[in-house]
Amino acid sequence: MQPFHVVITDQPLDIIAAQKFVADPAFGAIASFIGVVRNNNEGRTAEAVTYDVHETLAVKVLNELCAEAIKRSGGPARIYVAHAKGRLTVGEASVVIAVGTSHRKAAFDICEFMIDCLKERAPVWKNEHYVEGDDVWLAGTPLLSA
Repeated sequence: MQPFHVVITDQPLDIIAAQKFVADPAFGAIASFIGVVRNNNEGRTAEAVTYDVHETLAVKVLNELCAEAIKRSGGPARIYVAHAKGRLTVGEASVVIAVGTSHRKAAFDICEFMIDCLKERAPVWKNEHYVEGDDVWLAGTPLLSA
């Protein structure tokens, strides 16, 4: 069984599935991060965000990040990453990361590494929708040539 699982979906993100995937009797820690749509950005009131994802490339990048994170941790680990695509309203989960490891420090470190690198490397773009009726595409990850 592969020690990581990546999913991009237009369905609600399943936090319980994430925790179950990373659970292991040998692990003493499960750390998780849940990113949710907030109601404000740069002084504007938002009502929703549409996530546009280059799905094939995003899955590839996230799998690479998982493998890199496990290698960096120096010990056994399991990682689950799910990212939403499509329109989400305020309060809905846009990203779920769960990490299981033997000890808490490694779990927290991997979780932080994953969300930081996801933001920098994954081809995901946000179109923020405001209560006034307009929307703005926020700066996102540029597509880089191989």
